[in-house]
Amino acid sequence: MKVLVIGGAGYIGSHVVKALMAKEHSVTVFDNLSSGLRQNLFKENDFIHGDILNTEQLDKAFARGFDAFIHMAAFKAAGESMIEPEKYSVNNLTGTINIMNAALKHGCKRMVFSSSAAVFGEPQYLPIDEKHPKNPENYYGFTKLNIEQIMQWYDQLKGLRFAALRYFNAAGYDPEGVLYGLEQNPANLLPVIMETACGMRKQLKVFGNDYDTRDGTCIRDYVHVTDLADAHVRALDYITRENRSLTVNLGSEKGVTVTEMLEAARRITGQEIPAEYVGRRAGDPACLYATSAYAREALDWKPRYSDVDPLISTTWKAYQKYLGEKR
Repeated sequence: MKVLVIGGAGYIGSHVVKALMAKEHSVTVFDNLSSGLRQNLFKENDFIHGDILNTEQLDKAFARGFDAFIHMAAFKAAGESMIEPEKYSVNNLTGTINIMNAALKHGCKRMVFSSSAAVFGEPQYLPIDEKHPKNPENYYGFTKLNIEQIMQWYDQLKGLRFAALRYFNAAGYDPEGVLYGLEQNPANLLPVIMETACGMRKQLKVFGNDYDTRDGTCIRDYVHVTDLADAHVRALDYITRENRSLTVNLGSEKGVTVTEMLEAARRITGQEIPAEYVGRRAGDPACLYATSAYAREALDWKPRYSDVDPLISTTWKAYQKYLGEKR
């Protein structure tokens, strides 16, 4: 298939592009490079430097004729979304509607969307399944839930078949070492640990060690980015084969504490990684992790690289390779 990957120069997007290429799909990347990197582009693919807020650029892109598109161009910093909801409204909501309207104008009716487990908010039970109540606790999560609802209406009214993939924390890097462009200004735990291990940060701050968990620190769900990329390709195959939409959770089903991740990183990197335990952050639940039972059933998907060791080792190799080239 001819697939347009919007946000395909980004961290997750570039891994999705690599997975699509492995299945011999013809890929074009559309990205404004605000957070994506030219380093993440493959020479085999066409690249369109464009913005989802520019309807003319989107129209010209979709006029090339695509069988499907994957949308990974949303802003994703939950904390920032609570301070700048205007920014998230314009990019995430208006931008997505622009994409969908351009796609429909040119007859492209298959869409894979990177949604988020942020649509759920505070867990009422664990592990979180697809039927869990949706009550986002940040504006970022609200935008993702709102987009899911818009897609449902476009499915019903315009025949747009979509797959909405909800996941928590993408982590790790390409096990083959082809992709190693680092995220810009990362806020997630593992890259922050790596930056501390590399000396880019003086120390890691661990927010709270008095939670009701096995070691007092928060438990979170980490899924390797290569496993997520595989799920995007499988979801595209599903909506093409079944001609119906799909909403599915992608989780490791285990959950890892902050301290477990830190200790494993010290072991694998051989670095001291200074850390300080500080007070809790407002709104941080003790445990968050999802079940992937439906993903196994519908997509025959299960994580292959999402254990702690491959998450850390592939990330450490990416940091060493990237920083080694910069020196």
